[in-house]
Amino acid sequence: MNDNEQVNYHRIAVAIDYIKLHFKEQPSLDEIAAVVGLSPFHFQRLFSDWAGVSPKKFIQYLSLEYAKKLLKNNHATLLDTAYETGLSGTSRLHDLFINIEGMTPGEYKNGGENLSINYCFAESPFGQIIVASTNKGICHMSFEEDDNRALFNLKARFPHATYHQVVDQLQQNALFIFQKDWSQIEQIKLHLNGTDFQLKVWETLLKVPLGGLTTYGTIAKCINKPKASRAVGTAIGNNPVGFLIPCHRVIQKSGNIGGYMWGGTRKSAIIGWEASQVIR
Repeated sequence: MNDNEQVNYHRIAVAIDYIKLHFKEQPSLDEIAAVVGLSPFHFQRLFSDWAGVSPKKFIQYLSLEYAKKLLKNNHATLLDTAYETGLSGTSRLHDLFINIEGMTPGEYKNGGENLSINYCFAESPFGQIIVASTNKGICHMSFEEDDNRALFNLKARFPHATYHQVVDQLQQNALFIFQKDWSQIEQIKLHLNGTDFQLKVWETLLKVPLGGLTTYGTIAKCINKPKASRAVGTAIGNNPVGFLIPCHRVIQKSGNIGGYMWGGTRKSAIIGWEASQVIR
């Protein structure tokens, strides 16, 4: 790290500490930029390059996590939570949850109580999977050999949702992908909740062609965050829909296969299988 990078790192560290201490006050971009002695424009650009998100989004994430703790641990009302988080009212709290969590604060507080989730187990060329869907689309797909553990991990996300072990049309459309019938791909619908940064990473992964490979650095450049390779790796690791969002197509710059949530051996097998489909 050269001298200029060290200076910038220090500025970002100071800014993050300031935001953590003052996020309840919802500080403006101008206020935070003044703390580190930069113009708002320069600071916005520098912070986004280093943190992978804008200062505004960073404040929103801190506010969201704080609000989630209040709703979960203190049984606070939505109005009290909004004011305690520094938001002007429940409408802003609602927008915050919808934009980042993909659900209302009430749904989060109730642990997904109003969600109805269908799930089923299926065999794939790479082992058993569990696939789950809401009325909006596929919300979960994971390689799991143990049914009980698979269901436990699914329910941990929304402990109070209503679950039905049934195969629906959304799941069937998704499972066609393992039968080499890619004519159904456009009918696959996803119901995802994540940060803007995560969604951009996942959207970029969907553009990596069958049989193709890319790197963490390339993904970072594609979303205009060339210095955010580590943040990209974290977003890829949080992919809730295995295989459909092809995080297995991302390898290290050195050519090493790299990590995979469901095991390096399975990742290698998937890459080889997809390559064989292209060759045929």
